[in-house]
Amino acid sequence: MTHARRITWAGAALAFAVLAVVMTWPMWRDPGTLAPQHQDVYFNMWRLRWFAHALRTSPAQLFDGNIFHPERDTLAYSDAMLLEGLVAAPLSGLNPVLVHNVMMVLPIAASGVAMFALGWSLTRSRGAGLLAGIAFAFAPFRFEHIMHMEIQWTIWMPLAFLALHRLLETGRWRDGLALGAMAALQILSCIYYGIFLATLLGAGTVLLFARDRLAGWRRVLPPIAAAAAIPLVVSALYAIPYGRVHRLVGDRPIEEVHTFSAQPANYLAAPPGNWLYGNPSRPGRAERRLYPGAIVTLLALAGLLLRRPTARQVAYLLLLAFAFDMSLGYSGLTYPLLAHVASAFRSLRALARLGIFVVLFLSVLAAYGYAAIVRTLGPAVRLAICACLAAGMIAEYWTNFVVVEFPSSAPPLYRALAHLPKGVVAELPVPSTDQFGIGARRAYLSTFHWFPIVDGYSGNFPSSFLARMDRLKDFPSERALRQLSRDHVAYVIVHADAYTPQALETVYGRLAELGMTELGRFDSGESPALLFVRR
Repeated sequence: MTHARRITWAGAALAFAVLAVVMTWPMWRDPGTLAPQHQDVYFNMWRLRWFAHALRTSPAQLFDGNIFHPERDTLAYSDAMLLEGLVAAPLSGLNPVLVHNVMMVLPIAASGVAMFALGWSLTRSRGAGLLAGIAFAFAPFRFEHIMHMEIQWTIWMPLAFLALHRLLETGRWRDGLALGAMAALQILSCIYYGIFLATLLGAGTVLLFARDRLAGWRRVLPPIAAAAAIPLVVSALYAIPYGRVHRLVGDRPIEEVHTFSAQPANYLAAPPGNWLYGNPSRPGRAERRLYPGAIVTLLALAGLLLRRPTARQVAYLLLLAFAFDMSLGYSGLTYPLLAHVASAFRSLRALARLGIFVVLFLSVLAAYGYAAIVRTLGPAVRLAICACLAAGMIAEYWTNFVVVEFPSSAPPLYRALAHLPKGVVAELPVPSTDQFGIGARRAYLSTFHWFPIVDGYSGNFPSSFLARMDRLKDFPSERALRQLSRDHVAYVIVHADAYTPQALETVYGRLAELGMTELGRFDSGESPALLFVRR
């Protein structure tokens, strides 16, 4: 690599790192305490910390998280975020909120650099790469999902298409292995995106084969087969615990898929916090605010209209249309067919998340558009246009989001538990079905003692957990006590503020019947709580 190229890459990495911090600034006012206001932040931290804990203690039980006791494979009720867990594991002794924020913002910056690489490679223009990177890294879609860690890990998407181009041009094995590795890394980062990327790479290979294949087909096909084999093997191994869970929970209900699929009008809706396009009084439905931005759209149109589009541009336009149609779920043409032939698609709920691929392909087309606009202009004019467009995109994407404090150390209650013999923990009262987010906080706080808990939170819920919550909701009834006994609960936490003094007297009496005595009253981080232990 030449000195000039090293400077370019260092500059791109620094620029996107600074922009990522600036665009997510509310988190960085106090990165050890503040994070986006959402229960999934607790869930993110639980997954990261569980991965590190399991690696240290019992790697063979990695998927048997300590939530939803006594269920197995509890990590597989949502995206396990294996790659994120592996990256964060060396940081497990640090402030968990800070680690969370780093793991949230790092992939945003890295995704911008990856998109810069693809845009620069396709257009030979650093400015085009920069604008494509800004669009991909900071489009409103990112802030719609600012609480979803795995949704930010999109680094491998542009790198996969970059490797695909190089493979079709050269037929080299190393490019085929790189393509397979990028697809596998995306699966390990985010299962949704891994399935989507594999599907779109297959379509992209067909569309780009005639245009990009410079080597003979006999030379190209073997590394393509190797590229396909790597993610297939990774997926087959990764799918084992998910297959066991799928046999318990089944496919996603069609109504649920409809709810979280896009509609064409959603691509005109921005998050309510977007300063230019957002409308807090009419926020729209969460996960279906998919507006990609005006500047990137106009640049893409310019590239298609100012001069005759190349075969590559047409391929990316068709890929954009494919991703858009898939995002419509059962209202589109392609998803019903895919769901019919591949069971993996029937386990997905939020098809609107394909909106990031619409942004990806639109960013590529925008890179071509910028290159077409400035191709006859001098360096100074190109620099000025690029700077103005970049500033306009950053202003267009600026989004305010709410951050709140999260505990970065164990409240007294959970610190006290950590010094007691290991046993099953139940926290009461249990949340109602529309308040299961409370379980996310309880799961996170369990990371300070690592005892199994009957509560929990995930993207899916075991039927046994739902039945258990139903029986425990009227605690201290007889059936609730029987459930605690059947689950071999050793510790009961009673959040005192949820009960009247008279009800607490009843709680004392009923738990005494169960052979439990009070250890004391502790601060749970939110309210006083009573800790009972089985004698």
